[in-house]
Amino acid sequence: MPALTGRTAAPTYAAVLRTPGAWKFYLAAAPARIGIAMTGLGIVWLVHGSTGSYAAAGSVTGGFAVAEAVAGPQVARLIDRFGQTRMLPITLLAHAAAVALLISLTLTGAPLPILIATGVLAGGSLPQIGAQTAARWSEALRDTPLLSSAFALEALSVGVAFMVGPGLVGVVSSFSTPAAGSVLATILVVTGGFLLAMQRGTAPPPRVAGEHGGAKRLLHKRFVGLAGTNVGVGLFFGSMQVSVTAFAVSQGTPGLAGPLYSITSLVSLLVGLAYGARRWRTAPETQFVIAFVWLAVSCVPLIAVHTPVAAALALTLPGLAIAPFQTLSSVLAESAVEPAVLTQAFTWLNSGGAAGIALGSAFAGWVVDGHSAQYGFVVALGASVTALLMAMTVKLSGR
Repeated sequence: MPALTGRTAAPTYAAVLRTPGAWKFYLAAAPARIGIAMTGLGIVWLVHGSTGSYAAAGSVTGGFAVAEAVAGPQVARLIDRFGQTRMLPITLLAHAAAVALLISLTLTGAPLPILIATGVLAGGSLPQIGAQTAARWSEALRDTPLLSSAFALEALSVGVAFMVGPGLVGVVSSFSTPAAGSVLATILVVTGGFLLAMQRGTAPPPRVAGEHGGAKRLLHKRFVGLAGTNVGVGLFFGSMQVSVTAFAVSQGTPGLAGPLYSITSLVSLLVGLAYGARRWRTAPETQFVIAFVWLAVSCVPLIAVHTPVAAALALTLPGLAIAPFQTLSSVLAESAVEPAVLTQAFTWLNSGGAAGIALGSAFAGWVVDGHSAQYGFVVALGASVTALLMAMTVKLSGR
């Protein structure tokens, strides 16, 4: 991403973690983050291992993902209203029960519609750990220079979880039983979730929306623009997953699909670590637009690549924009809504990204089947331009 002018030194990540109680809730949530990153793929292994059908596995996982996207914000509303320490144990127990039921029904050969319905229950009860830790950072560091670095630290931990989790599912499920990945994922989610719930001192207090003067609710131009931007980024990731895989297969190197796709994530982690360690004078809204200008520009070389080496080099470029986006999205959401709906806001952004990934994967798959992987990268470019347009509405909307 182009350099942003006016940098100044910022407090270190160590200063962020020295915030009273911060390192305790940050580390407590770590197992749950990894478990959440494992859950969807764990269901694929579980259902395919019992049915032998990827179509069945995809249907159950799809029901899980849609339920998570739709029900997540509604659960978050209850969390904002009644508090994390009260609601988190309830959602954890509900999720554990739903996954246990799904495993039991799958292993006993239940009909596919029942498996899909149970997958919906598992997805709808999946605790939004990331949204709840982000709300804790906001409660502790609101209106301080440390908040941006805290959100960058949060994005880093999520990125690490999604690099470690899927590989862990594959190892556990392939060397044990297909159900082992789902069992381990649920244990990690429940363990981390209960550890987080025990950190009562850093939990935001229960709030009622509108109890503060001048309260800013979710349904206004600025936040809708943020949600739309997350949908656009989801479209980008969904189309990239399909396009990179199709490119690797077309080159006769299908085994490179995973490593190639991970390049963007790895670069994003490294850039995010550096980005969050600085304090930027440039307004967050302006940085947001710059990030998406770069994301759109970075997609252009991908359309012309014809070798794995060229693709690897080109795939480093989008990672320069993704890390700042993840941090800035949280910063802008925190400033756009009142504290009483903050967990809902973070959850809606996550849901928008998840919906975008599903749509992007489906559309890019249709395009690639009819043409080639390069056309899939064109879809990714279109997604990045969509995200840029939405980012511009955020900048133009003001605070």
